[in-house]
Amino acid sequence: MPRFFTDCLDKNNIKITGNDAHHIGRSLRMKLGDSVTLCCKGIDYNCSIASISNEEVQLNLIEAVPCESEPDINVTLYQAVPKLDKLEYIIQKSVELGVSRIVPFISKRCVSRPDSKDFSKKLVRLNKISEEASKQSGRGIIPEVMPIINYKKALEDMSLQDKIIILYENGGKSFSEIDFKDLKNIGIVIGSEGGFEKEEVESVLNIKNADSVWLGKRILRCETAPITALSILMFLTDNM
Repeated sequence: MPRFFTDCLDKNNIKITGNDAHHIGRSLRMKLGDSVTLCCKGIDYNCSIASISNEEVQLNLIEAVPCESEPDINVTLYQAVPKLDKLEYIIQKSVELGVSRIVPFISKRCVSRPDSKDFSKKLVRLNKISEEASKQSGRGIIPEVMPIINYKKALEDMSLQDKIIILYENGGKSFSEIDFKDLKNIGIVIGSEGGFEKEEVESVLNIKNADSVWLGKRILRCETAPITALSILMFLTDNM
């Protein structure tokens, strides 16, 4: 069933407008009575099409149910910025795996070092990748890709989480040693192509409820590490 997203919804007047309406009528060639799911803040509004035009698709509500594919934890991925093609891949796969938010930041070993102005030009495309991945994977929300920040601000954001996990190739706990019971907001911190400086890892570990995690003797690429970490986390929290 085609999925579309909205930030606000009037249950007495459910409609889809703009490019999505055009897509329904022209690209998908949907007809009156066809089924559509409109997602708003984690709720799936399963509807049938009442009318179609290029500008607006009017819907009849059949049922409203919580999106079954949404995890019961909120996971923020703190990603030291890699090259753009790798970041796009990380966003796509992280959204499929259930991430709630992606925070790109600059660390000392980042090869790609865009400033906030340059990065803001890429944000529209990056959030579009998140949207498409949300539709494909049946998500109930579109995880937001945040504006790029420096390491200090990233640490401030991390301190708001119930639990912080930083992946570090020089040792740490295994995922199975961490107790995720009763945790709602979890942050995963991943390095860029060059990993982290020791003092950067120590800064994260100074945050309350922070742990370093080691994924074994094999060194994973920066685009492989977040996918691996999210897969393990979702499995251990019964979200996979």
